[in-house]
Amino acid sequence: MISRSDDYVEYCRENAKGAQELHDLALRGRDKAKTTRVVHEHIVEAVKLSADDDLVDIGCGDGTLLRMARDLGVRSAIGILPTEEEVLLVRRTGLNVQQGLSDQLPVPDAIASVAVCNCVLLVVPRDRIPASLCEIARIAKRDARVFIGEIPFAQPKNPTPDFSSRRELLSHLYRRNGLRTWFGMVRRMIWWRLTGQPEVIRPGTAVSFFAPPEEVIALAKAAGLEFVCHWRHDDPDTRNNYLFRKP
Repeated sequence: MISRSDDYVEYCRENAKGAQELHDLALRGRDKAKTTRVVHEHIVEAVKLSADDDLVDIGCGDGTLLRMARDLGVRSAIGILPTEEEVLLVRRTGLNVQQGLSDQLPVPDAIASVAVCNCVLLVVPRDRIPASLCEIARIAKRDARVFIGEIPFAQPKNPTPDFSSRRELLSHLYRRNGLRTWFGMVRRMIWWRLTGQPEVIRPGTAVSFFAPPEEVIALAKAAGLEFVCHWRHDDPDTRNNYLFRKP
């Protein structure tokens, strides 16, 4: 019987193991490299990233923002990823990346003049959000700019349904993703059967944290961050971006 797991860390690990190109780590889709770059260009503009900055990018994906920071000549740029599998792939490009989670950041106090946490907190369990925000505040220098992006302001519908049978799962994958994805799942099912491994699918589509602006701002204030502004994200437009500072 196939079970389902919405553990996002394990989804990231599985994704890294099967990655065919570095951009797969951005988790936006194989044809979304341009979107990934545009999103990070907007972040660079929002935080006014410059050569005088020390950047920490929490959930740095394929390292796009770190490369932009390097091109700007920043003093330092550190990326954080949840699994060693992802870290290994990004480190091969020469970037400084460490393994850690948003509520346990592996960097010293007051290290960042710019801290970015984009498209991350929405997959962090709600009970870990206060600790995650406190960690972001801890690593931020005085007057640091803190960008927290892509927080859904309402509960989104999970696009991945539950499946009662292998046939139902395979039919869904074929209709939505085509023959290549369907065949990949068939191979995985055969591997599960041959090795006796648990039959678990990790779609990575569940959202754990969503909140209206007033709740996000209150949580950040309680963690020691000062609200600057917020605005609607472009795509998807069901999310908000926030800029804070560390007083």
